[in-house]
Amino acid sequence: MIARTWHGVTDAAKADEYFDYLKKTGVPEYQETEGNRGVYVLLRIEGDWAHFLLLTLWESEDAIKRFAGPDMERAKYYPEDQKFLLELEPTVTHYEVLVKP
Repeated sequence: MIARTWHGVTDAAKADEYFDYLKKTGVPEYQETEGNRGVYVLLRIEGDWAHFLLLTLWESEDAIKRFAGPDMERAKYYPEDQKFLLELEPTVTHYEVLVKP
């Protein structure tokens, strides 16, 4: 199993609105992609910033590519992400899952 992490930062005042947006865009697409084994949306408020960390679990690199396209290291963004995010981080990070529940 492979874990994929993506990080994004919004203004803390927009955190709820951005979470609602994620629930309409990325989260359902992750969940509907064959080979996805889970989606976690983590939030940390730090002063005026809201840090979102999305952790997704995948059965294989092929499964990730069904979601992300051929360059699985590249972050995937949606049309209104620029409205919320302070920066569009270009890449994601992948980890091999060594211990499973």
